[in-house]
Amino acid sequence: MGIRERLSGNEAVAYAMKQINPDAMGAYPITPSTEIPQYFSAYVDNGEVDTEFIAVESEHSAMSACIGAQAAGCRAISATSSCGLIYMAEMLYVAASDRLPITLAVSCRALSGPININNDHSDVMAVRDAGWLILFAETNQEAYDNYLQAMRIGEAVSLPIMICQDGFITSHAIENIELVETEKVREFVGEYRPKHFLLNPDEPIAVGPYSTPVYYMETKRQQAQATLDARAVIKNVAQEFAAMTGRQYGLIETYQMDDAEEAIVIIGSSAGTAREAIKQLRRLGHKVGMIKVRSFRPFPVEEIAAALQAVKAFAVMDKDDSFNGHCGPLFAETAAALYAQGISGPKGISYIYGLGGRDVRVESIQHVFSELEKIAQTGNPGATYRYLDVRE
Repeated sequence: MGIRERLSGNEAVAYAMKQINPDAMGAYPITPSTEIPQYFSAYVDNGEVDTEFIAVESEHSAMSACIGAQAAGCRAISATSSCGLIYMAEMLYVAASDRLPITLAVSCRALSGPININNDHSDVMAVRDAGWLILFAETNQEAYDNYLQAMRIGEAVSLPIMICQDGFITSHAIENIELVETEKVREFVGEYRPKHFLLNPDEPIAVGPYSTPVYYMETKRQQAQATLDARAVIKNVAQEFAAMTGRQYGLIETYQMDDAEEAIVIIGSSAGTAREAIKQLRRLGHKVGMIKVRSFRPFPVEEIAAALQAVKAFAVMDKDDSFNGHCGPLFAETAAALYAQGISGPKGISYIYGLGGRDVRVESIQHVFSELEKIAQTGNPGATYRYLDVRE
């Protein structure tokens, strides 16, 4: 029986950290993730965890501290947002290439400039190819649940993992949540027993040595294989988690897709808005549905292609712009997935929305579906690169 509580997304993640009791946390504050190390440092100060809390002078140093701790054989964690994530970008690549399963909580926020502290996904999408596994949450409950599963996933394939939620929208909003008992959490997550680590006197090793062309490409190929292997691990860990809690997760979540003729693909908290828009449209007889992407890395190629193959038209919703002149990053990944699976029937368009915290309303999503209905009827997608609720 779970523990019923009311927590913000940030506090839920910090509580998950407390339950796991990691070995080290390197942290530097930045809005809107500051509360995570703030809450957790109180747990450290009160003696509720055994974690070594390392207060550093920058986000670059925070990730550097995590790299050192994880390489030494510890379980290391951190939390950040926005420009802090970009400041540690150099070390994100190092952590991934050194195959160190660090767990990083990200409260997603727009990047500067102009300066903005509200939610979009430009921070995470800027480092989407750094070699980290990336899971997104729609709700506070999912942020908590993702965190409990994250270490199992990252440690199984020796890759670092980001657990992302929407800044302020879930990070600061308080919701009802069901917590897992701490004893069950620690049994589920287990002990960290790395095969290779710096402080093992029986196996002297180097971590992060210079790699010549003779070895570099094989290193990257091994990283790529680990990402591929993570697909099955994410599913297996989710099944175990469902057996413990009754809450089921996968690489994606589909909603009303069985007979959908038009669909949207979306990430994060806006899925809740989309779900309400779909409920209303369904009552009016419209065959509409949604695919919510939980795992952005590895990208759920087969699952998305299977979900979209029977629709007539779809829109991919990006809270970020790639500035490539034709689509956002999630659309590019989705279109590539369909192409790779040999699916060419559905007509797709790319919507950029919600940048810098711009509200997305039920009416906004319904407008997207009205445009998709026109495309489904005519077979003409028109402009495939669009902005939603923007003053042109």
